[in-house]
Amino acid sequence: MNPPTHSNQPDKGFFSQLANSKSADEFVKGLWRDNPVFVQVLGMCPTLAVSNSATNAVSMGLATTFVLTMSNVLISMLRNFIPKQVRIASYVLIIATFVTITDYMIQAISIDIHKSLGAFIALIVVNCVILGRAEAFASKNTVGFSFLDGLGMGLGFTFGLFCIGTVREILGNGTFFAMQVMPESFEKWVIMVLPPGGFFTLALWLLIFKGYKLKKAAHE
Repeated sequence: MNPPTHSNQPDKGFFSQLANSKSADEFVKGLWRDNPVFVQVLGMCPTLAVSNSATNAVSMGLATTFVLTMSNVLISMLRNFIPKQVRIASYVLIIATFVTITDYMIQAISIDIHKSLGAFIALIVVNCVILGRAEAFASKNTVGFSFLDGLGMGLGFTFGLFCIGTVREILGNGTFFAMQVMPESFEKWVIMVLPPGGFFTLALWLLIFKGYKLKKAAHE
């Protein structure tokens, strides 16, 4: 579903855009209504690959949120200067710049997390969530709305990874953020921290999410 376009509106001040009544919708839609993981089912490669623990899931989610938000802002600022013929190449260059910054930031914060995420940090460049928002939203909207769209979609992506990572870590290792939460007698479901566990958990959450939305729609 294409987002509303505000490009015909004059660019107001950044903070006045954030205070606009439409701003809440631009932010919340990524968290729930248009959640990248549970509604749009985008970015499945990192979603399934790094969600074997809550720590990895949140780390990847926050890294993606930073790249998505910053690239949205910069692309919105340059939207009237980037020629249409090279817009995709320009978007990829901007996204790759922020991914490189993110890569170095994660290395500086935690080498262990950097090793756990591995090549999937670099693969943020080709995450369809980020390029999709750049093309569908940031290139057509003001900086304020693009910032909120990127932040909302990024946090929605983080929420999706966190839900999957939490279930997989608790059932697969008996821990939550590396802290023991299950009794010693708990029989670990090893399959949950293996690749098939990602598919099983994603399917479970999609079922819960869709069931809730159908039940809510039936009551309206």
